[in-house]
Amino acid sequence: MKIYIADDDEDIRGIIGSFLKNSGYLVSVFETGDALLAEFLKNPSDMVILDVMMPGTDGVTICNKIRSKSNVPIIIVSAKDSEIDRINGITMGADDYLIKPFAPMELVVRVGAIFRRMSLQSSNQSNNADELTYGDIKLNTSFKESFCNGEAFALTPTEFALLSYMFANQSRAVSREELLKNVWDSEFSNDTKVCDDVLKRLRKKLANTTVRVISVWGYGFKLKLEE
Repeated sequence: MKIYIADDDEDIRGIIGSFLKNSGYLVSVFETGDALLAEFLKNPSDMVILDVMMPGTDGVTICNKIRSKSNVPIIIVSAKDSEIDRINGITMGADDYLIKPFAPMELVVRVGAIFRRMSLQSSNQSNNADELTYGDIKLNTSFKESFCNGEAFALTPTEFALLSYMFANQSRAVSREELLKNVWDSEFSNDTKVCDDVLKRLRKKLANTTVRVISVWGYGFKLKLEE
């Protein structure tokens, strides 16, 4: 798997790059998000890791530009740790948001979790079905394709994984902890915020469909059909 990293701090680029290379990934590093974007448009990678505050275009804007062209997994790493910053990053299309300073191995674990989720997603469904349907949305878990009333319905890898899991368990409510374990392959308790933020983004996409994701107070989430 090929990973592109953009961070204006040379030490951070070196540390992150070294840990990921030692874990078996092909890594290219860039001093700016603009340089990463230019290369990505010519030679797409399998994952992108972006700092927020960089010379030139900021990482969140680069994330949004990449997301408009591709569903590649994106992780944002940032010293900006407010709730607004995190929600903004997720809203613009990031799959994960990691706050600096962080242990390099935590990033490696998160990267591995995303790739495992993408490659083993189908086997995580309760019945290993190739197609999952709820309301007017159909998901093909073999080809990672999504449709609404027969038309292509754009989902990021994380959104697809989350919706697939909920479709496979549509008869019951699922907890945040269950989603973290089975969708994010994570046991980091602070990831519940990322889970909620991705669901907010997904709800906006579902607004013009018959599918709704409702909150179950104090527990998690459940699917509901719009009357």
